[in-house]
Amino acid sequence: MRLLKLVPDNTNIDFMRWRNLALILSIIATVASLAIVGVRGLNLGVDFVGGQMIRTTFPTSINVEKLRNDVESLQLGEASIQESGGPTSYQIRLPRPEGGEAAVNRAASQVRTMLEQRYPGARVDAVETVSGKVSEELATDGALAIGLAMIGIAIFIWLRFEWQFGVGALMTLFHDVAMTLGFFSITQLQFDLNVVAAILTIVGYSLNDTVVIYDRIRENLRKFRKMAIEPLLNLSLNETLSRTMVTSISILLALGVLMFFGPEVIFGLTIAIFLGIFVGTYSSIYISAPVLVWLGVTPDSFVKADPSGKPDPTVA
Repeated sequence: MRLLKLVPDNTNIDFMRWRNLALILSIIATVASLAIVGVRGLNLGVDFVGGQMIRTTFPTSINVEKLRNDVESLQLGEASIQESGGPTSYQIRLPRPEGGEAAVNRAASQVRTMLEQRYPGARVDAVETVSGKVSEELATDGALAIGLAMIGIAIFIWLRFEWQFGVGALMTLFHDVAMTLGFFSITQLQFDLNVVAAILTIVGYSLNDTVVIYDRIRENLRKFRKMAIEPLLNLSLNETLSRTMVTSISILLALGVLMFFGPEVIFGLTIAIFLGIFVGTYSSIYISAPVLVWLGVTPDSFVKADPSGKPDPTVA
């Protein structure tokens, strides 16, 4: 039986030909994503803003404005209503009531009773409550975790290879995280701790793919001392392309099934990782490798010199 090959052995794609165009598009997309986040913000979940969130499902589609008025008639504070995963599923977000656990339970009971009376067949799927202090700590810790992960990875790449590779890895990770944040700002999907976990997963995957490519580049820098840097990078990318495509497509297929058939509670996590894998595959090719050209890396950049000042050809 003949094995299926997604990438033929003789593949020779000129990736470096498009590196400048890819750089321009990546910079525009990154700046635009950060600008959108700054202007529109993120639809932060209860994890980060505190309060009470009630997940509800109705037998048929409803008028959102009427539902909001009905909830606010209970005088529990300003209500935020958002569709969640379908035309009959909604999230009702309310300020956290004062008075401790008893007040929280009483508010949830009022909403439940109102829904049963005015929307026959409606059901409450879950009630989540987070205090303001806890939500602030979660937001700070989440941002700190992402920042430290990116910095730690850049330092590891620097020590494992050279500082140019560390800069390339950091730029790649920053690009991937910015794209994910921009997507959540545009779509206004809920941004909660599940999405933070997804971003950390994206950082790890992007690093893994980048390290594989960097390792092959380093091997080829040792083997082909007289080859120009651009053909050498093309060679390295083509040699690792099969591994990159097989890994990415396998993960995307699994995530696609989860997106369409998985539980609603992990939809944000799933779509964030799906987007991150797609963007990470692009950035590992068109950011992590071309940045070495922009930083002046050549085939003899890392060749140690002997005392006379001449490169030592015996150094691998």
